[in-house]
Amino acid sequence: MSDVPTESRPGEAAPGRVTAAAGAPPEDPGGARRAAWPLAVAAVSYNAWVLEFLLPTGLDPRHSYVSELYAADQPFHVLFGVVEVVTALLVAAGAAPLPRCPGSDRRAVAGRWSLVAFAASSVADVVVPMRCAPSVNRACEAVNPWHTATSALAHAALFASMALMVSAAARGAGWPLIRRWGPWVLAAALVTSVCTVGALLGRPGWHGVPQRAHLLLVGAWLALLAASPGRRRIRGKGRHRRAG
Repeated sequence: MSDVPTESRPGEAAPGRVTAAAGAPPEDPGGARRAAWPLAVAAVSYNAWVLEFLLPTGLDPRHSYVSELYAADQPFHVLFGVVEVVTALLVAAGAAPLPRCPGSDRRAVAGRWSLVAFAASSVADVVVPMRCAPSVNRACEAVNPWHTATSALAHAALFASMALMVSAAARGAGWPLIRRWGPWVLAAALVTSVCTVGALLGRPGWHGVPQRAHLLLVGAWLALLAASPGRRRIRGKGRHRRAG
């Protein structure tokens, strides 16, 4: 056998070396795995409000905000507050190692940090909760200045992360699930969010339904983030196996 190295032609893979398909983004299996599991768990725990159907909360899901579940005077405020904080920590833990969308610009990085800001604002939501539940206590103020401010920051950071990452996926070569479904989830989340402000404008009633739909959509968004990098990586492995 000759020990003289053979030259590869332009555009041809060197012998014994596995190369990615042209235009395929670099893989980061470790980062994808570290991001996937906390985001997947957060997608479920973000909708822990479903426990209100099993617990005697005394709140009507049709006409109450989910944040009323952890209002200071509510019987299960510790339970729902702890779940909210744990979920926020999971989101931050998943956002930090989230692989950058290959071929995209800095929007993916900005989207990742917006997701961290969303988690931080969610923790602040629990630190300064509503004093009481306005849907069952007419003397309770519907707009708690501090809690309303932290909720507004959380929504701003959430929608910023969604818009930035959807834009990055559209411009890049990866994240196919976000490129396909992200715009629909973003649009639906915006509509349901707007439909929840009636109580803040002095027109309460039925705002609990769109808010819970909004939370389901946020859970779907987190699930998309958890699944997208892994799906791209698995397809890449399949190409390498067939090439061998």
